[in-house]
Amino acid sequence: MKKIVTITWLCLLINADKIHSQAKSFNKPRTIVTTDGEVDDQDSFTRLLLYSNEMNIEGLVYTSSQWHYKGDGKGTLFISEMKYTADHYGKRAELRWIGIDWMQNLIDKYAKVYTNLLKHDNHYPTPRYLKSIIKTGNIDFEGEMDHNTEGSDFIKRILLDNKPGPVYLQMWGGTNTVARALKAIEDEYKGSPEWQNIYKKISQKAILYIILDQDAAYKKYVALNWPDIKVIYNSSQFWSLAYFWPRVVPVELQTTFKGKWLAEKIKFNHGPLLSSYFLWGDGQKIKEDPEHTQGDTADARKNGFDQYDFLSEGDSPAFLYLIDVGLRSLENPSYGGWAGRMIRSAANPHVWEDGKDVTDHNPYTGKNDISYPQTRWIDALQNDFAARADWCVKDYNHANHAPVVKLNCAVNITATRGQLVKLGAAATDPDRDSLRYHWWQYEEAGTYPGNVEMQTGENKNASFVVPHDAKAGSTIHIILEVRDSGSPQLTRYQAVIVTVK
Repeated sequence: MKKIVTITWLCLLINADKIHSQAKSFNKPRTIVTTDGEVDDQDSFTRLLLYSNEMNIEGLVYTSSQWHYKGDGKGTLFISEMKYTADHYGKRAELRWIGIDWMQNLIDKYAKVYTNLLKHDNHYPTPRYLKSIIKTGNIDFEGEMDHNTEGSDFIKRILLDNKPGPVYLQMWGGTNTVARALKAIEDEYKGSPEWQNIYKKISQKAILYIILDQDAAYKKYVALNWPDIKVIYNSSQFWSLAYFWPRVVPVELQTTFKGKWLAEKIKFNHGPLLSSYFLWGDGQKIKEDPEHTQGDTADARKNGFDQYDFLSEGDSPAFLYLIDVGLRSLENPSYGGWAGRMIRSAANPHVWEDGKDVTDHNPYTGKNDISYPQTRWIDALQNDFAARADWCVKDYNHANHAPVVKLNCAVNITATRGQLVKLGAAATDPDRDSLRYHWWQYEEAGTYPGNVEMQTGENKNASFVVPHDAKAGSTIHIILEVRDSGSPQLTRYQAVIVTVK
């Protein structure tokens, strides 16, 4: 009997690896995640695993940050280059280091729901593959990048390979391990006949998604020595999904962040991976991190949270940016999407950033809001997460899946002032749910500063007249939002950009 079980299990592994190799052939974004292991990194990682079918994850790398570092084991004292942590922690030999096994542990829990996830999409990577791409980077101290590591060497090798397409480097902690990989490339090739070609190749290939500066490596090294690398810098919009969410998410959008919803839709009865998802007052504790006290119910109450309220996933925008839901933000970060909306920096045209100059109108407050480019998608994001949670335990016929939306018009349209622009689409639903269509103007994403009046905006076909005051060259962004009637309700989009001639 044992022999039969073993053979069956080996066959499953072989087939699963075949499935993964098939998934790799699809044209999905290549990405590497670097993480310092903060409690919200672990929650982001849990969600990432449920979306790992949507991208080609090629590396998972432990790194350090201003909040977490291992120390060199020699008792060497270190003080942060970042003012807040320098003032708060002073000199330290290590700081809140939680080790280099937590990703493996979460992947072990993913393994227990993996076969069920395959019922919903056979492009999920195998647990064995995910473990094989875990590497340890520069973890001794915040910002340390003075020597090569397994992680930096791994990143270097991927950046130098000849596979097509960009590589999205996600910074959930510090930038130092990625910076070390770039420094190793510079050290090897600068001054050689190949340097100009290598510099151009890497500058066109690497795209850094940085969640806040968590060390000084980007400013001190990358920005100065690799100024042509594309950077997406999220310094404020991520707070919609991070610890201070009650301050920035409108009350009307907080339902899916509340304990009642999260306990029912995510935390309980959805398998071992989601049972370990960190929430306020959930009784969990990362023993290596003395500052992870949010699992204590008394601590939750003291901070104004109910049991099982949302804690934090501050790093999730880095991979939400890669999920193709039809909003086209991968084409241009200024188009906006599930990872927020960024604009090109005036200081460096290769840098896209948020901040005080990037606002969307918040209809709940009636004001322009620096967080609303992210918070406007909260309802759709959370419901999508809940559907993926169901995928962990339900078969295909008893879970919900997103509608598929296709345009019957061009994605880019040129039109004159006063012209009637006709729009059309058709959507299908895998579960045969009824669908609701809604066309709307994403005003802030376009350059035309006024409103357009949508005609029949709740139908498959819609239209609008290009305003007579629109200047030549200005753009009008129209979003088609299609929501199904399933539970939880799922939403997908198409984006049409109209340029005035």
